[in-house]
Amino acid sequence: MSWNPALDPDCPFGDAIDAIETVIIPRARDLGGFEVRRALPAPRRQMVGPFIFFDQMGPAEFLPTRGMDVRPHPHIGLATISYLYRGRMHHRDSLGTDSWIEPGAVNWMVAGHGITHSERTDDATQSGPMPFFGIQTWVALPEDQEDAPARFEHAPKEALPVLEGEGKEVRLILGSAYGDRAPVAVASEMFYADALLGPGAKLPLPDDHEDRGIYVVDGAITVAGDDYAAGRMMVFRPGDRISVTAGAQGARLMLLGGATLNGPRHIWWNFVASSKGRIDAAKEAWRAGDWAHGRFRLPPGDDAEFIPLPDR
Repeated sequence: MSWNPALDPDCPFGDAIDAIETVIIPRARDLGGFEVRRALPAPRRQMVGPFIFFDQMGPAEFLPTRGMDVRPHPHIGLATISYLYRGRMHHRDSLGTDSWIEPGAVNWMVAGHGITHSERTDDATQSGPMPFFGIQTWVALPEDQEDAPARFEHAPKEALPVLEGEGKEVRLILGSAYGDRAPVAVASEMFYADALLGPGAKLPLPDDHEDRGIYVVDGAITVAGDDYAAGRMMVFRPGDRISVTAGAQGARLMLLGGATLNGPRHIWWNFVASSKGRIDAAKEAWRAGDWAHGRFRLPPGDDAEFIPLPDR
């Protein structure tokens, strides 16, 4: 049995409990004119399937030379995806990747044993304010892939499957759902999708995944008679057939979930691992700063600075 706190043999069934197991209200943080709302990890839920980190970035408006400027920093034991609705972001990593993240596209970075990357909005062509809005997500890796070599994969917006009809449009970002599969190779069974619903449109959740959640980006939805506005994440009981209905203004949702992992994960700074020992080893490697021969390298073309190891 895979690890899932909801799979409790003493848990009541049927009408004894609500269809929604957990409602998460993200914690907001102002980063100087740029707000981030963190839904995962949460006090009652570390993960939804393998998704262990979920941040709403913005909406914001960046002035020229005053945008996002995240210096090179390390990751282990996870894969990242930054999915944008508006704006663009410059990604460079220690594999030599130099790529712009743009709305609707997939930039899938698998850290494995270790990778370093930077995220900036350093576009020399930006002459006016740039709207910026998106979701950043981390996916924890299965234990047998935590020490695998790092890799990066890109899929343009046009390559992603889109399901349309009856007032809804669902773009499949990662994994499999609704009988289709996204092109990027993932480490475990999962699904991640961007859903646009017109007023009153109904959308069933995929029922072939163990763990499932919804994050309301815009608008509102009704689930089992209760209304949920933007900025809420709902996590559902395994096995229940769930359908949501968009409110009068429609809704934009992120659908996520998949197979749960074999146990919880340790999280420290940008490191995710099944053991504290793996995290301690990564700390020491980053602190050592041996960029030429050590575990971590700095991104080519962005190696003049880096974020030091936190003192905590």
